[in-house]
Parts: sequence; structure tokens; C-alpha cells
Amino acid sequence: MSADSNHHPAPPSDGAGSALIFLGTGCSSMVPNMLCLLQPADPPCNVCFQALSVPPERNPNYRCNTSLLIDYCQNDGKHNYMLIDVGKTFRETVLRWFTFHKIPRIDSIILTHEHADAVLGLDDIRAVQPFSPTNDIDPTPIYLSRHSMDSIAEKFPYLVQKKLKKGQEIRRVAQMDWKIIGDDCNQPFYASGLKFIPLPVMHGEDYICLGFLFGENNKVAYISDVSRIPASTEYVISKSGAGQLDLLILDALYKTGSHNVHFCLPQALEVVKKLCPKQTLLIGMTHEFDYHKDNEYLMEWSRREGIPVQLARDGLRVPIDL
Repeated sequence: MSADSNHHPAPPSDGAGSALIFLGTGCSSMVPNMLCLLQPADPPCNVCFQALSVPPERNPNYRCNTSLLIDYCQNDGKHNYMLIDVGKTFRETVLRWFTFHKIPRIDSIILTHEHADAVLGLDDIRAVQPFSPTNDIDPTPIYLSRHSMDSIAEKFPYLVQKKLKKGQEIRRVAQMDWKIIGDDCNQPFYASGLKFIPLPVMHGEDYICLGFLFGENNKVAYISDVSRIPASTEYVISKSGAGQLDLLILDALYKTGSHNVHFCLPQALEVVKKLCPKQTLLIGMTHEFDYHKDNEYLMEWSRREGIPVQLARDGLRVPIDL
């Protein structure tokens, strides 16, 4: 496993094994921040102006909503593609990164929660499904909690309804097979052949969001929206639980201070020191983070603590044996 996040994203070689592809590494409002462009400060925000002026493949400060694509190569060489979260920028990530990394389809979808930056791209799933004007296609499995299901049924009733009402016209919409999962570490599930363990975390003290632990040969924990990790979840991803993580992917909204519903960098680094994963990549960043400058700081922190930590970037591909 290697994540040299200081280099430009490199497309995979033909027949490559499993990999993680970071489709988005930004907060809900993305980067560049619109107010920085509409009402520029003096001097202007360097991160946001750079994000708008440099092409995405050379621009680590342009950040879409957090989303991860798991390219899972099975023992027979067949690839399955699992998508974690389908936010507001889903269509943009398909145009930017599915084409770049030659991702041909989505085999299953896993949702962390039902906030806008995780689900508002669901309507666009039809664009990556086979074309059928009568919706006569195999639906894409979507794994989500009961709370998320109830919320999505209100947001997208036409994606959830099973039968047309009398006299209702057929319209081409995304075809989904909704699969309810437990928000419990003891209720694993399989998506496209890969085992996932739900990792319930607090996203504010009034809201449970799901992270996920996956990978048999290399253990990966993905926790995108978190303000506190309960002790029961922390145990599962500790050395004494599932064993040392090979890769932790973790929320870090701001560079300093704290936030009521997200980790900021200080809290994220405390968790890293407690869990001691072999490698950590941070996601969910605002425009406070400058990819190059802050990764230099993190390289120094990593040398000092003996735990490699870096900011992830949109388009980053991490080869990994799952």
C-alpha cells in the first residue's frame, strides 16, 4: 500500500489490483469557498483562487464532497466498484475521476448518513446505469441505516417507490435496491463481495453517522463525519480489537480549534496517536488547508510521532491489497 499524496494522481495500469480512489476530500460547502470568490478579502484567499485557476489533475486544493471509490479486485481478477457516499458533487467527480481512472460502473453504494453532502447526487446514479427508458435494468444495491432510509424516502420518493400508481407515467429514474444495515459494530454486511463492519460515531451529540471498517489483508477504517468516537467503536478499530489499522481515513474540518459536529486537525491527530494506524489520510477539509504547506507540517509531525499522516486529495489513488 502506498499513498504518495504529494504527486499528481496517476491512472492505474491495466490489470492492476485493488485500490482506493478519493473522489472528494472536501467539506459540505467544498473548496473553493464561494464567498472567497464573490467577496474576496485583501489579500485574496490563496487556496480558493488557486483552486479555481489550476486544472484539477494538478490542483490538490480543489475539493469536492467527501466520497471514496473502492476498486476491489477479487481472486479471479474481476473488479467490483463500491462507492461510499453520493453527495452534491457526484456528477462532477464522475467527469473528473471516473474517466481519469477508467471506472466503468458502480456495483454497489454505501451511505454514511443522509445529509446533503452524502446523498444529494443519488438522482444522478441513473447516468452511470445501463440505459433503459422503461427502467428494465438490475437495480444498484444501496446499503444504509434505517434513519437514512426514512430521510431519503422523503427527499427522493420516486427513487424509493416500488410500484407505479394507477395512471402514472413511467419515467427514467435511477434504479435502487435499498438494503438496511444496522448501526452496530456487531452487524457486518457484504457489498459486492467485500465485508464491511459499521462504525457508529457521533456527528454532533444528537446524531449518529456511520464509518466503515473493511479489508481482510489490509484493514481500512473510513470515518468521514465525526465529532466523537464512542468507546465501543474505538475498541473495534484499536490494536486490541480488530488489530492495528493499516489505513485510517479520518475527518479534519479546520486546522485549529474545535467544532461541534466535526473533528478538526487537533482532535484528529489525538485520535491518530491513540489508535496508532500504520498510515492516516485526512479528508473533509475546508479552504483553511493548503495541501502543500500543511502536508509539509504533517510530514514533520509524522517524523516526530512515528505515525505517517497526510492530507488526502481529490483523485488520489491508493493501491492496497484488500
